[in-house]
Amino acid sequence: MTAARRPPITDPRVRALVAAAHAPRRAGLSRRSLLLGAFGAAGAAALAACGTGPTPGGSGGGADESDAELVRWANWTLYLDQDESGSAYPTLDAFEEASGITVQYAEDIEDNDSFYGKVQGQLANGQDIGYDLVTLTDWMAARLIRLDYAQELDRSRIPNAKNILPNLADVDFDPGRTHSLTWQSGFGGLAWDTAKLPKGLGSVSDLWAPELAGRVEVLSEMRDTIGLILLDQGVDPSGAWGDDEFGAALALLSEKISSGHIRQVRGNSYTQDLVSGDAVAVIGWSGDITALNYENEDRFEFAIPEAGGMLWSDNLLIPTGSPHKASAETLIDYYYDPEVAAQVAAWVNYITPVQGAQEAMAAIDPELAENQLIFPDAQTLSQVKVFRSLTPDEEERYNGEFLDVIGA
Repeated sequence: MTAARRPPITDPRVRALVAAAHAPRRAGLSRRSLLLGAFGAAGAAALAACGTGPTPGGSGGGADESDAELVRWANWTLYLDQDESGSAYPTLDAFEEASGITVQYAEDIEDNDSFYGKVQGQLANGQDIGYDLVTLTDWMAARLIRLDYAQELDRSRIPNAKNILPNLADVDFDPGRTHSLTWQSGFGGLAWDTAKLPKGLGSVSDLWAPELAGRVEVLSEMRDTIGLILLDQGVDPSGAWGDDEFGAALALLSEKISSGHIRQVRGNSYTQDLVSGDAVAVIGWSGDITALNYENEDRFEFAIPEAGGMLWSDNLLIPTGSPHKASAETLIDYYYDPEVAAQVAAWVNYITPVQGAQEAMAAIDPELAENQLIFPDAQTLSQVKVFRSLTPDEEERYNGEFLDVIGA
């Protein structure tokens, strides 16, 4: 994928920030903060241009005052742009100021299973789960849609949904994207501390080297960890495989856990263990590692294994029982503006689903616009697989067996 040519930047504030972004790093001011500042100016203009703003009487377009004023959003950690202090979210601040809608943002998703376990009873009863917007991976999004736990989206409130990348516009678990829209996509692969492993890792099998015993962590997301083990064992996780292949991958995982070779099976918190040094090598997520490197002087490396990596997507859904549906749809629309999507991508470093975001990025940082972890080309995508859809029976059995092995 190549960046399209953009018109010259005329806003002097943005030009100044672009120049600073390519200057040597100064103490206390990172390239990330400069990029976000540049996007902040562009994003504010985009917000005004797309018409997101308070309607008469303070209404954001909802059916009543309560709907207009609040969105409660559950997301994963390191998954939205932050300021340098880590205490504010610039794109959310801009949205709140322009729309009059308050967003209560919470990094409350450690992994799909544990989050679902906390809210499934309320979902089954059609009750408000305390969130109006949730960010869940394809397979869990499929479960919510299949069980009628997600509300149908009013696309008239989300005109920017037209910007979704063509390959994401129609998926088997949500034909026509009637109940979900992609938030970000990313790669599951290998990551390591370069100071402690200067030679790096090339394959999942490299994780099992004796000298790494007790210093390895893997993900509690079954499709990433098992998917990568399947690939290492010569099985295509996107193809035709069944109980025997799954059993062989699970048996290997079980042995490595019971022997203590795998220190822990973690959700997003594996990043904390990398930083502390408790973990040296992990099965992890691409954007997390790039984000960690901003604050840790490029201490870590991420790679797609030689046998292939995993490709996944997380999706925005409005749960059954949410009383703030219209406001949540207004927020979704905002994040599908290319300028805003590019600002998020500049921070989270995952694959943005929004057409036009690469061109917006190129106006600020051409190098970042060519980053294969954000805008992968066909060659990079050829190295990764999507875990095949499971039948309801397979999902129940395989998830249950995996959770038993990892002790969840």
